[in-house]
Amino acid sequence: MKWHNRRIAHGHRISALDASFLHLERAGARLHVASVTVFDGPAPPYDDLRELIESRLHLVPRFRQRLAEVPLYQGRPVWVDDPHFNLRYHLRHAGLPAPGSEEQLKNLAGRVFAHRLDRTKPLWELLLVDGLQDGRFALVAKSHHALVDGIEAVDITTVLFDTEASPPPPAFPTPARWAARPLPSDAQLLTDALLERVTRPAELVRTARAVVRGPRHLLQRARDGLQAIGALNFAGVRSAPPTPLNVKVGPHRRYTWVDADLAELQRVKGSLGGTVNDAVLAVVAGALGRFLRHRGVDTDGLLLCALVPVLVRGEGHGRALGSEVAPMWVSLPVGIEDPVRQHAAIRDATAELDGAQQAVGARALTEAAGFAPPTIMSQAARLQQGQRFFNLVVTNVPGPQQPLYLLGRRLRALYPVVPLAGHQALGVAVMSYDGRLGFGLLGDYDALADLDTLADMLRTSIAALSDGASVPRRAARGRGATRAAAAKPTTAPRRPAGETR
Repeated sequence: MKWHNRRIAHGHRISALDASFLHLERAGARLHVASVTVFDGPAPPYDDLRELIESRLHLVPRFRQRLAEVPLYQGRPVWVDDPHFNLRYHLRHAGLPAPGSEEQLKNLAGRVFAHRLDRTKPLWELLLVDGLQDGRFALVAKSHHALVDGIEAVDITTVLFDTEASPPPPAFPTPARWAARPLPSDAQLLTDALLERVTRPAELVRTARAVVRGPRHLLQRARDGLQAIGALNFAGVRSAPPTPLNVKVGPHRRYTWVDADLAELQRVKGSLGGTVNDAVLAVVAGALGRFLRHRGVDTDGLLLCALVPVLVRGEGHGRALGSEVAPMWVSLPVGIEDPVRQHAAIRDATAELDGAQQAVGARALTEAAGFAPPTIMSQAARLQQGQRFFNLVVTNVPGPQQPLYLLGRRLRALYPVVPLAGHQALGVAVMSYDGRLGFGLLGDYDALADLDTLADMLRTSIAALSDGASVPRRAARGRGATRAAAAKPTTAPRRPAGETR
């Protein structure tokens, strides 16, 4: 991996969307993205891992920064160096009691994900967990959504992994000893916020440059932005039906995961058309349909509304930290019990969606208005008031397809986490790694006491879609990745394969 030494600006103001995440968290949500990674071999000594992190923290400098609130809430918070930064606080160590099962690791992860990060410190934590069966160990990581977006996952774990078990010495120079810059005073924070609100010189310069470079180009961008804003608002007005998944969420969490073969879903894509993402959404829809019927819900004609985050990047953003996401709404036909017909319905629906246009709309709103996109903010407000505009969040993030290593230990499995908010008791996060797909299921502790049942039904749904597409299956790796029995459904006409994602 190639990284560059960067010095993140001291006093940089967080984005409007990140500020909305912080606001939601004050109402009780836990808006950190997270992961569980499982490694072969014995756990490294705590101090060895601490030294590795210390040697690479300069690659993610914001992980030494915390938020400074503007007095009287007259502006969005800014990132400042933490003068009391202590790596031992952020890196913690735990051991599982015998037998060190995956179930015990899942329970531990659920408890970790239930706790809110301390706002007075850099917004991340990493837990080294040893004592797993078969001589393995794990890392449980969480970082606030305002610190690192969940799509690119540029966080502390990213820079710790190597592509070789014995990597060569790093190409980057050894960083100088880090020293925190002085904290701004309350008066300085307030003055800067008020001046920025009045002047915003960067925005004026950017607009002037655009006018000089070409009025025609500027007008076209404005026209595209207005059209995209219309698409975004139209998507946001569709309500979602009430389900047992949509109840008031408490403070506690359950977590489990399911393993799948990426090549298997790629073969489904080749057989039935669409994309790998369509296949992922289809197996999620199949599992949810089974689960709701198991709960006694009549799913005939039922369409769940899934919010699928879309990454937004402006020109020149590179790998800058901070969340820029826009919502895309996808209907999941959970009432269709034939997995092939269910896949066809999702494939046709997603083909009609212009997610890129919705993403452009969100960025245009942010740049033009200087505050969080009104559509996203209104969704957040309605969410806290119990009005349901989507049933759950489903993310699907492509990850590295080559083995990764931590201090010579091979990363065997990666399971992501998407946070819960408002009245969404279930979040489904999917990430590919080294030929595998890891489905991470985060649920409210009280509302989804049967989360493991849903996980079993997800395995059944994967098998059913593969059988329906006449795709040969291969035994899944991992203890919890056994194949569940599924009846072979009727087939449907096939279409040529589309893009991978």
